[in-house]
Amino acid sequence: MRITPLEGWVAEKIQQPKLTRAALEKYQLTKLHAVIQFARAKSPFYRHFLAGFPDITQLPDLVQLPFTTADDIRQQPLQLLCVSQDEIHRVVTLDSSGTTGRPKRLYFTPDDQQLTIDFFRVGMSTFTDPDDRVLILLPGESAGSVGDLLATAIQRLGAVPIKHGPIRDPFATLNVIRQEKITGMVGVPTHVLALARLPHILMPKLKNVLLTTDHVPNAIKYAVEQAFGCTVYNHYGMTEMGLGGGVECEARLGYHLREADIYVEIVDPITGQVLPDGEYGEVVFTTLTRRGMPLIRYRTGDVSRFIPDDCSCGTCLKTLEKITHRLSGQVQLDGKVITMADLDEILFSFEDVLDFRVTVRRENGGDTLQVEVKITDHSKIKQTEKFKKALLPLTHHVAIQVLPSLHTSMAKRAIVDTRGQT
Repeated sequence: MRITPLEGWVAEKIQQPKLTRAALEKYQLTKLHAVIQFARAKSPFYRHFLAGFPDITQLPDLVQLPFTTADDIRQQPLQLLCVSQDEIHRVVTLDSSGTTGRPKRLYFTPDDQQLTIDFFRVGMSTFTDPDDRVLILLPGESAGSVGDLLATAIQRLGAVPIKHGPIRDPFATLNVIRQEKITGMVGVPTHVLALARLPHILMPKLKNVLLTTDHVPNAIKYAVEQAFGCTVYNHYGMTEMGLGGGVECEARLGYHLREADIYVEIVDPITGQVLPDGEYGEVVFTTLTRRGMPLIRYRTGDVSRFIPDDCSCGTCLKTLEKITHRLSGQVQLDGKVITMADLDEILFSFEDVLDFRVTVRRENGGDTLQVEVKITDHSKIKQTEKFKKALLPLTHHVAIQVLPSLHTSMAKRAIVDTRGQT
Protein backbone atom coordinates (compact mmCIF):
# COMPACT_ATOMS: atom_id res chain seq x y z
CA MET A 1 0.00 0.00 0.00
CA ARG A 2 1.32 3.42 -0.98
CA ILE A 3 1.61 6.19 1.56
CA THR A 4 -0.76 9.06 0.88
CA PRO A 5 0.78 11.56 -1.56
CA LEU A 6 -0.37 14.31 0.80
CA GLU A 7 2.54 13.50 3.11
CA GLY A 8 5.26 14.41 0.62
CA TRP A 9 3.27 17.44 -0.50
CA VAL A 10 2.88 18.73 3.07
CA ALA A 11 6.58 18.09 3.75
CA GLU A 12 7.49 20.18 0.70
CA LYS A 13 5.12 22.98 1.72
CA ILE A 14 6.69 23.24 5.19
CA GLN A 15 10.18 22.84 3.70
CA GLN A 16 11.09 19.58 5.42
CA PRO A 17 12.92 16.69 3.72
CA LYS A 18 10.85 14.22 5.76
CA LEU A 19 7.58 14.99 7.50
CA THR A 20 7.30 14.53 11.24
CA ARG A 21 4.51 15.53 13.64
CA ALA A 22 6.91 17.72 15.58
CA ALA A 23 7.97 19.67 12.47
CA LEU A 24 4.38 19.98 11.26
CA GLU A 25 3.06 21.23 14.60
CA LYS A 26 5.88 23.78 14.85
CA TYR A 27 4.91 25.04 11.39
CA GLN A 28 1.19 25.10 12.33
CA LEU A 29 1.91 27.14 15.46
CA THR A 30 3.86 29.67 13.41
CA LYS A 31 1.09 29.89 10.82
CA LEU A 32 -1.65 30.17 13.45
CA HIS A 33 0.15 33.07 15.09
CA ALA A 34 0.61 34.74 11.69
CA VAL A 35 -2.99 34.32 10.50
CA ILE A 36 -4.39 35.61 13.79
CA GLN A 37 -2.17 38.68 13.61
CA PHE A 38 -3.06 39.17 9.93
CA ALA A 39 -6.80 38.88 10.61
CA ARG A 40 -6.61 41.30 13.54
CA ALA A 41 -4.79 43.84 11.41
CA LYS A 42 -6.81 43.54 8.19
CA SER A 43 -10.33 42.29 9.04
CA PRO A 44 -12.73 44.71 10.76
CA PHE A 45 -14.64 41.70 12.11
CA TYR A 46 -11.64 39.98 13.68
CA ARG A 47 -10.16 43.24 14.90
CA HIS A 48 -13.23 43.59 17.13
CA PHE A 49 -13.91 39.88 17.66
CA LEU A 50 -10.43 39.02 18.93
CA ALA A 51 -9.84 42.21 20.88
CA GLY A 52 -8.56 41.46 24.36
CA PHE A 53 -7.64 37.84 23.63
CA PRO A 54 -3.98 36.89 24.19
CA ASP A 55 -1.56 35.76 21.49
CA ILE A 56 -0.99 32.04 21.31
CA THR A 57 2.43 30.65 22.23
CA GLN A 58 1.56 26.96 21.92
CA LEU A 59 -1.10 24.99 20.05
CA PRO A 60 -3.33 24.35 23.13
CA ASP A 61 -3.61 28.14 23.57
CA LEU A 62 -5.93 28.26 20.55
CA VAL A 63 -8.79 27.07 22.78
CA GLN A 64 -8.76 30.53 24.41
CA LEU A 65 -10.06 32.15 21.19
CA PRO A 66 -13.79 32.33 20.35
CA PHE A 67 -15.43 30.40 17.53
CA THR A 68 -16.39 31.87 14.17
CA THR A 69 -19.84 30.68 13.07
CA ALA A 70 -21.92 30.45 9.92
CA ASP A 71 -24.06 33.32 11.22
CA ASP A 72 -20.96 35.54 11.39
CA ILE A 73 -20.44 34.94 7.67
CA ARG A 74 -24.12 35.47 6.86
CA GLN A 75 -24.42 38.71 8.79
CA GLN A 76 -21.20 40.52 7.90
CA PRO A 77 -19.19 38.77 5.17
CA LEU A 78 -17.42 41.89 3.95
CA GLN A 79 -16.22 42.61 7.48
CA LEU A 80 -14.30 39.32 7.42
CA LEU A 81 -12.35 40.30 4.31
CA CYS A 82 -8.63 40.91 4.78
CA VAL A 83 -8.01 42.33 1.31
CA SER A 84 -9.73 44.90 -0.89
CA GLN A 85 -12.64 43.66 -2.99
CA ASP A 86 -10.53 44.38 -6.08
CA GLU A 87 -8.29 41.47 -5.09
CA ILE A 88 -11.19 39.01 -4.91
CA HIS A 89 -11.39 36.65 -7.88
CA ARG A 90 -14.30 34.42 -6.86
CA VAL A 91 -17.39 34.91 -4.68
CA VAL A 92 -19.39 31.82 -3.74
CA THR A 93 -22.93 32.29 -2.45
CA LEU A 94 -24.43 29.47 -0.41
CA ASP A 95 -28.16 29.37 0.24
CA SER A 96 -28.96 29.54 3.92
CA SER A 97 -31.17 27.36 6.06
CA GLY A 98 -30.40 29.51 9.09
CA THR A 99 -32.82 31.62 11.05
CA THR A 100 -31.72 34.83 9.35
CA GLY A 101 -32.53 33.50 5.89
CA ARG A 102 -29.43 35.24 4.56
CA PRO A 103 -27.02 33.36 2.30
CA LYS A 104 -23.38 32.85 3.16
CA ARG A 105 -20.87 34.55 0.87
CA LEU A 106 -17.29 33.33 0.71
CA TYR A 107 -14.52 35.34 -0.97
CA PHE A 108 -11.35 34.01 -2.61
CA THR A 109 -8.30 35.63 -4.15
CA PRO A 110 -6.48 34.06 -7.13
CA ASP A 111 -3.81 32.78 -4.72
CA ASP A 112 -6.50 31.20 -2.53
CA GLN A 113 -7.83 29.32 -5.53
CA GLN A 114 -4.36 28.20 -6.55
CA LEU A 115 -4.04 26.58 -3.11
CA THR A 116 -7.24 24.64 -3.83
CA ILE A 117 -6.02 23.54 -7.26
CA ASP A 118 -2.76 22.32 -5.76
CA PHE A 119 -4.59 20.29 -3.11
CA PHE A 120 -6.93 18.83 -5.73
CA ARG A 121 -3.93 17.88 -7.87
CA VAL A 122 -2.20 16.01 -5.06
CA GLY A 123 -5.38 14.46 -3.71
CA MET A 124 -6.43 13.16 -7.14
CA SER A 125 -2.97 11.66 -7.65
CA THR A 126 -3.91 9.09 -4.99
CA PHE A 127 -5.88 7.19 -7.63
CA THR A 128 -5.41 9.04 -10.95
CA ASP A 129 -2.75 8.28 -13.56
CA PRO A 130 -1.64 10.42 -16.53
CA ASP A 131 -3.49 8.17 -18.98
CA ASP A 132 -6.83 8.50 -17.17
CA ARG A 133 -9.90 10.31 -18.46
CA VAL A 134 -11.92 11.76 -15.59
CA LEU A 135 -15.57 12.78 -15.83
CA ILE A 136 -16.35 15.73 -13.52
CA LEU A 137 -19.98 15.64 -12.39
CA LEU A 138 -19.77 18.94 -10.51
CA PRO A 139 -20.62 22.53 -11.54
CA GLY A 140 -17.78 23.70 -13.78
CA GLU A 141 -19.05 26.16 -16.35
CA SER A 142 -17.85 29.34 -14.69
CA ALA A 143 -14.19 30.18 -14.09
CA GLY A 144 -13.16 29.36 -10.53
CA SER A 145 -16.07 27.00 -9.86
CA VAL A 146 -15.30 23.71 -8.15
CA GLY A 147 -15.50 21.72 -11.38
CA ASP A 148 -13.29 24.22 -13.18
CA LEU A 149 -10.63 24.13 -10.43
CA LEU A 150 -10.73 20.34 -10.41
CA ALA A 151 -10.32 20.21 -14.19
CA THR A 152 -7.22 22.40 -13.94
CA ALA A 153 -5.80 20.14 -11.23
CA ILE A 154 -6.40 17.01 -13.30
CA GLN A 155 -4.70 18.62 -16.31
CA ARG A 156 -1.66 19.33 -14.15
CA LEU A 157 -1.48 15.61 -13.42
CA GLY A 158 -1.30 14.96 -17.15
CA ALA A 159 -4.73 13.30 -17.19
CA VAL A 160 -7.73 14.41 -19.25
CA PRO A 161 -10.66 16.10 -17.48
CA ILE A 162 -14.13 16.11 -19.05
CA LYS A 163 -16.37 18.76 -17.49
CA HIS A 164 -19.92 17.45 -17.49
CA GLY A 165 -21.73 19.15 -14.61
CA PRO A 166 -24.35 17.59 -12.31
CA ILE A 167 -26.24 14.62 -13.71
CA ARG A 168 -29.60 15.69 -15.13
CA ASP A 169 -30.21 12.83 -17.57
CA PRO A 170 -28.51 9.60 -16.41
CA PHE A 171 -28.85 8.01 -19.86
CA ALA A 172 -27.09 10.97 -21.51
CA THR A 173 -24.33 10.80 -18.91
CA LEU A 174 -23.93 7.08 -19.54
CA ASN A 175 -23.45 7.81 -23.24
CA VAL A 176 -20.73 10.34 -22.39
CA ILE A 177 -18.94 7.76 -20.26
CA ARG A 178 -18.90 5.34 -23.17
CA GLN A 179 -18.08 7.81 -25.93
CA GLU A 180 -15.30 9.57 -23.99
CA LYS A 181 -13.81 6.27 -22.74
CA ILE A 182 -14.01 7.50 -19.15
CA THR A 183 -11.83 5.72 -16.57
CA GLY A 184 -12.78 7.70 -13.45
CA MET A 185 -15.47 10.02 -12.13
CA VAL A 186 -15.94 12.67 -9.46
CA GLY A 187 -19.45 13.42 -8.27
CA VAL A 188 -22.09 13.78 -5.58
CA PRO A 189 -23.02 10.45 -3.89
CA THR A 190 -26.75 10.43 -4.72
CA HIS A 191 -26.12 11.64 -8.29
CA VAL A 192 -23.65 8.84 -8.99
CA LEU A 193 -26.03 6.38 -7.32
CA ALA A 194 -28.80 7.42 -9.72
CA LEU A 195 -26.45 6.51 -12.56
CA ALA A 196 -25.36 3.23 -10.97
CA ARG A 197 -28.96 2.15 -10.42
CA LEU A 198 -30.25 2.66 -13.94
CA PRO A 199 -32.46 -0.42 -14.30
CA HIS A 200 -31.53 -3.27 -16.63
CA ILE A 201 -28.33 -1.61 -17.90
CA LEU A 202 -24.83 -3.04 -17.66
CA MET A 203 -22.49 -0.24 -16.64
CA PRO A 204 -19.08 0.29 -18.26
CA LYS A 205 -16.13 -0.57 -16.03
CA LEU A 206 -14.24 2.25 -14.33
CA LYS A 207 -11.05 2.33 -12.28
CA ASN A 208 -12.03 4.78 -9.55
CA VAL A 209 -14.83 7.07 -8.42
CA LEU A 210 -14.40 9.96 -5.99
CA LEU A 211 -17.55 10.92 -4.09
CA THR A 212 -17.68 14.39 -2.58
CA THR A 213 -19.84 17.29 -1.23
CA ASP A 214 -21.81 15.00 1.09
CA HIS A 215 -21.05 12.05 3.35
CA VAL A 216 -20.98 8.65 1.67
CA PRO A 217 -23.06 5.86 3.22
CA ASN A 218 -21.53 2.40 2.90
CA ALA A 219 -24.67 1.32 1.05
CA ILE A 220 -23.98 3.88 -1.71
CA LYS A 221 -20.28 3.02 -1.84
CA TYR A 222 -21.03 -0.68 -2.31
CA ALA A 223 -23.70 0.00 -4.94
CA VAL A 224 -21.36 2.20 -7.01
CA GLU A 225 -18.45 -0.24 -6.70
CA GLN A 226 -20.65 -3.14 -7.75
CA ALA A 227 -22.16 -1.27 -10.72
CA PHE A 228 -18.89 0.04 -12.17
CA GLY A 229 -16.40 -2.56 -10.88
CA CYS A 230 -14.42 0.33 -9.41
CA THR A 231 -12.89 1.53 -6.15
CA VAL A 232 -14.72 4.37 -4.40
CA TYR A 233 -12.82 7.06 -2.51
CA ASN A 234 -14.21 9.79 -0.26
CA HIS A 235 -13.30 13.47 -0.18
CA TYR A 236 -14.13 15.84 2.67
CA GLY A 237 -14.38 19.55 2.12
CA MET A 238 -16.66 22.55 2.24
CA THR A 239 -16.65 25.93 0.59
CA GLU A 240 -15.59 27.57 3.85
CA MET A 241 -12.45 25.38 3.85
CA GLY A 242 -11.62 26.49 0.34
CA LEU A 243 -13.51 23.51 -1.12
CA GLY A 244 -10.81 20.97 -0.23
CA GLY A 245 -10.23 19.53 3.23
CA GLY A 246 -9.06 15.95 3.12
CA VAL A 247 -9.10 12.78 1.04
CA GLU A 248 -8.79 9.06 1.67
CA CYS A 249 -5.60 7.15 0.96
CA GLU A 250 -5.54 3.61 -0.40
CA ALA A 251 -6.46 2.28 3.07
CA ARG A 252 -9.80 4.18 2.79
CA LEU A 253 -10.26 4.37 6.55
CA GLY A 254 -10.68 8.14 6.84
CA TYR A 255 -9.50 11.46 5.43
CA HIS A 256 -5.92 12.68 5.55
CA LEU A 257 -6.07 16.45 5.81
CA ARG A 258 -4.23 19.27 4.06
CA GLU A 259 -2.58 20.07 7.38
CA ALA A 260 -0.27 22.73 5.98
CA ASP A 261 -3.32 24.79 4.93
CA ILE A 262 -5.87 24.10 7.69
CA TYR A 263 -5.64 23.34 11.40
CA VAL A 264 -8.45 21.09 12.59
CA GLU A 265 -9.78 20.61 16.11
CA ILE A 266 -12.48 18.31 17.49
CA VAL A 267 -14.47 20.09 20.18
CA ASP A 268 -17.33 19.31 22.52
CA PRO A 269 -20.26 21.07 20.80
CA ILE A 270 -21.73 22.12 24.16
CA THR A 271 -18.71 23.12 26.25
CA GLY A 272 -16.37 24.08 23.39
CA GLN A 273 -13.51 22.17 24.99
CA VAL A 274 -11.03 20.43 22.67
CA LEU A 275 -11.44 16.66 22.81
CA PRO A 276 -8.64 14.08 22.75
CA ASP A 277 -8.09 11.85 19.71
CA GLY A 278 -10.67 9.08 19.59
CA GLU A 279 -13.57 11.10 21.01
CA TYR A 280 -16.41 12.32 18.82
CA GLY A 281 -17.24 15.99 18.61
CA GLU A 282 -17.71 18.89 16.24
CA VAL A 283 -15.12 19.58 13.54
CA VAL A 284 -13.64 23.08 13.89
CA PHE A 285 -10.96 24.46 11.57
CA THR A 286 -8.69 27.46 11.13
CA THR A 287 -7.28 28.39 7.71
CA LEU A 288 -3.51 28.82 7.77
CA THR A 289 -2.67 30.11 4.31
CA ARG A 290 -5.73 31.89 2.92
CA ARG A 291 -5.53 35.66 2.42
CA GLY A 292 -8.89 36.85 1.14
CA MET A 293 -11.18 35.59 3.89
CA PRO A 294 -9.30 33.59 6.51
CA LEU A 295 -11.48 31.87 9.10
CA ILE A 296 -10.41 31.32 12.70
CA ARG A 297 -11.92 28.43 14.67
CA TYR A 298 -14.84 28.00 12.30
CA ARG A 299 -17.59 25.66 13.52
CA THR A 300 -18.56 23.29 10.72
CA GLY A 301 -21.43 21.49 12.44
CA ASP A 302 -19.93 18.18 11.21
CA VAL A 303 -19.46 15.34 13.70
CA SER A 304 -16.31 13.20 13.63
CA ARG A 305 -13.16 12.25 15.54
CA PHE A 306 -9.47 11.81 14.95
CA ILE A 307 -8.72 8.11 14.69
CA PRO A 308 -6.11 7.46 17.41
CA ASP A 309 -4.40 4.55 15.61
CA ASP A 310 -1.76 5.09 12.92
CA CYS A 311 -3.00 4.71 9.37
CA SER A 312 -1.85 1.53 7.65
CA CYS A 313 -0.49 3.65 4.75
CA GLY A 314 2.26 4.78 7.13
CA THR A 315 1.68 8.54 7.14
CA CYS A 316 2.21 10.77 10.15
CA LEU A 317 -0.69 12.95 9.02
CA LYS A 318 -3.79 12.69 11.18
CA THR A 319 -6.78 10.63 10.02
CA LEU A 320 -10.21 12.19 10.39
CA GLU A 321 -12.92 9.57 10.54
CA LYS A 322 -15.41 9.78 7.70
CA ILE A 323 -18.18 12.28 8.36
CA THR A 324 -21.55 10.57 8.73
CA HIS A 325 -23.78 13.41 9.91
CA ARG A 326 -24.08 16.97 11.13
CA LEU A 327 -25.23 18.23 14.49
CA SER A 328 -28.31 19.59 12.71
CA GLY A 329 -28.80 16.22 11.01
CA GLN A 330 -29.99 14.36 14.06
CA VAL A 331 -33.21 14.37 16.03
CA GLN A 332 -34.56 12.73 19.16
CA LEU A 333 -37.67 10.65 18.65
CA ASP A 334 -39.23 8.14 21.02
CA GLY A 335 -36.30 8.65 23.37
CA LYS A 336 -33.77 7.71 20.68
CA VAL A 337 -31.31 9.85 18.73
CA ILE A 338 -31.78 9.30 14.99
CA THR A 339 -29.14 10.52 12.53
CA MET A 340 -29.01 10.76 8.76
CA ALA A 341 -26.36 8.04 8.87
CA ASP A 342 -28.88 5.65 10.47
CA LEU A 343 -31.45 6.40 7.78
CA ASP A 344 -28.89 6.28 4.96
CA GLU A 345 -27.65 2.79 5.72
CA ILE A 346 -31.19 1.44 6.01
CA LEU A 347 -32.84 3.06 3.01
CA PHE A 348 -29.96 3.07 0.52
CA SER A 349 -29.55 -0.67 1.08
CA PHE A 350 -32.69 -1.12 -1.06
CA GLU A 351 -31.69 -1.44 -4.70
CA ASP A 352 -34.54 0.74 -5.96
CA VAL A 353 -33.87 3.74 -3.67
CA LEU A 354 -32.19 6.79 -5.23
CA ASP A 355 -32.68 9.45 -2.54
CA PHE A 356 -34.96 10.44 0.31
CA ARG A 357 -36.03 13.42 2.38
CA VAL A 358 -36.97 13.35 6.07
CA THR A 359 -39.16 15.69 8.10
CA VAL A 360 -40.11 15.32 11.75
CA ARG A 361 -43.53 16.76 12.52
CA ARG A 362 -45.69 17.02 15.60
CA GLU A 363 -49.27 16.24 14.75
CA ASN A 364 -52.21 15.40 17.02
CA GLY A 365 -49.98 15.45 20.06
CA GLY A 366 -47.47 12.94 18.67
CA ASP A 367 -44.20 13.01 16.71
CA THR A 368 -43.92 11.39 13.30
CA LEU A 369 -40.95 10.72 11.02
CA GLN A 370 -42.19 11.57 7.55
CA VAL A 371 -40.01 10.07 4.82
CA GLU A 372 -40.28 10.79 1.09
CA VAL A 373 -38.42 8.07 -0.81
CA LYS A 374 -37.37 8.54 -4.41
CA ILE A 375 -37.20 5.21 -6.28
CA THR A 376 -36.14 3.95 -9.69
CA ASP A 377 -39.39 2.35 -10.80
CA HIS A 378 -42.73 4.14 -10.58
CA SER A 379 -44.57 0.78 -10.85
CA LYS A 380 -43.45 0.06 -7.26
CA ILE A 381 -44.80 3.34 -5.96
CA LYS A 382 -47.36 1.71 -3.65
CA GLN A 383 -44.85 -0.63 -2.00
CA THR A 384 -44.30 1.41 1.15
CA GLU A 385 -44.48 -1.33 3.75
CA LYS A 386 -40.94 -2.58 3.12
CA PHE A 387 -39.51 0.83 3.96
CA LYS A 388 -41.71 1.23 7.03
CA LYS A 389 -40.72 -2.22 8.28
CA ALA A 390 -37.02 -1.50 7.78
CA LEU A 391 -37.30 1.69 9.85
CA LEU A 392 -39.08 0.03 12.80
CA PRO A 393 -35.82 -0.41 14.79
CA LEU A 394 -35.54 3.39 14.79
CA THR A 395 -39.17 4.35 15.38
CA HIS A 396 -42.72 3.03 15.07
CA HIS A 397 -44.00 6.50 14.25
CA VAL A 398 -43.15 6.76 10.58
CA ALA A 399 -45.09 7.78 7.48
CA ILE A 400 -43.78 6.87 4.02
CA GLN A 401 -44.42 8.55 0.69
CA VAL A 402 -42.82 6.97 -2.38
CA LEU A 403 -41.98 9.12 -5.39
CA PRO A 404 -41.01 7.99 -8.93
CA SER A 405 -37.55 8.88 -10.19
CA LEU A 406 -38.95 11.46 -12.60
CA HIS A 407 -40.23 13.48 -9.63
CA THR A 408 -38.47 16.76 -8.78
CA SER A 409 -35.03 16.08 -7.29
CA MET A 410 -34.68 16.18 -3.52
CA ALA A 411 -33.41 19.18 -1.59
CA LYS A 412 -30.11 19.17 0.28
CA ARG A 413 -30.12 16.09 2.46
CA ALA A 414 -30.83 16.65 6.15
CA ILE A 415 -33.39 15.83 8.79
CA VAL A 416 -35.79 18.76 8.93
CA ASP A 417 -37.34 19.08 12.38
CA THR A 418 -40.49 21.19 12.23
CA ARG A 419 -41.60 20.54 15.80
CA GLY A 420 -42.21 23.71 17.68
CA GLN A 421 -42.42 25.86 14.54
CA THR A 422 -45.44 28.06 14.03
